[in-house]
Amino acid sequence: MAEAPTGLKHIQAYLKIAADHDQRDAVVAYWARVYSLQTGIKSAKQPDEKRFLLKIMDWLEGFKKANKDNESITNDTVAQAYLENYAHRLFTYADQQDRASNFGKNVVKSFYTSAMIYDILTVLGELSEEAKQNRKYAKWKAAYIHNCLKNGEQPHPGPLPNEEDDELLNLDGSNSTPSEPGSSSSMGWNTQPNQPETSPQQPSPPSNTNTFNNDPFMNIRAPSPPKDPEEKNPGGFVAFDPEQSNIPVPPQSKAAISPEMMIKAQKYCKFAGSALTYEDVPTAIENLQKALRLLTTGQDS
Repeated sequence: MAEAPTGLKHIQAYLKIAADHDQRDAVVAYWARVYSLQTGIKSAKQPDEKRFLLKIMDWLEGFKKANKDNESITNDTVAQAYLENYAHRLFTYADQQDRASNFGKNVVKSFYTSAMIYDILTVLGELSEEAKQNRKYAKWKAAYIHNCLKNGEQPHPGPLPNEEDDELLNLDGSNSTPSEPGSSSSMGWNTQPNQPETSPQQPSPPSNTNTFNNDPFMNIRAPSPPKDPEEKNPGGFVAFDPEQSNIPVPPQSKAAISPEMMIKAQKYCKFAGSALTYEDVPTAIENLQKALRLLTTGQDS
C-alpha cells in the first residue's frame, strides 16, 4: 500500500481499509478509495498530493469500467445497503464480544473498522440515526478498550452509564501526536474517565466523528463481518411446503402509493437482498416487512 503524502495522512487509515479488502471484498475496497479521494481533494495543495489523488482516481475509473455489471459499484442505493449491512454486522459482532467481556485486538479492530465504514457510507448519502449512533459508539469503544488494554486495565463491558461525551473524549484531539502502534499516545482520548454510577440507561456516545485520522492499529488486518455458525438449515432457510404453510395472503393495497413511497419500498427490498448475501435472514425479513407495510398501508414503519 502506497503511503499518502504528508498533507494527506488523514486518509491513510481509509486507504489501509481498502488495501486490506482488495482480495476479500472488492466493494468495500472500491468505496474506501472513493471516500479517500473525496476527502483528500478538499485538502490537497502540493503537487505530490495531487499526483497521489490522480492515481487513486485512475484506479477507480478503471475498476468501475471493469465492474460495470456489479450494482454494488454502479448503483448508489445498492452500494449503500451493502456497506451499511457490512458495517452493522461488524458492529454487532464487536458489541456482542464486548458485552461478553471477550476483549482483545480483534474486538477493538472490529469496532474500529465498522466506524470507518460508517464514515465511508457518507459518500452515498446521509447516515440513518441508528448508523450515526453506531458510528459514534464504535469509535469511542474502540479507543476505550485499546487504552484499557494498553494500560493494563480491565475494560468495562458495554456502555459506561451516565458518562458525558466530553468526559469520554478529548474532543479537540490536542493530545494526539504519535500514530505508530504501540506508542505511548492516548490518541487524544481521555483514558481516565470518571467512575460512572450504575444505571440501565445507555449514554450518548461521543459526538466527534473524525477521531481516526491517525490509525493506532495500522499493523492489524481489518476483519471481515463474521458469518453465522453453520446450521442444519443454512441461513435459516427452510424449503416452502404449501401443505404445511399457514402464511396469510398479504392484503391488497388500499393506499395511494406515491413515487417517493415506491422508491422507499425498492430500497427496503434491496436492503433485504444485501442482507441475504450474508445469510442474515432476520434483517432480510425485517426489511421485506417494512416494504410490505409501506405498499399495503402507505405508512413507513
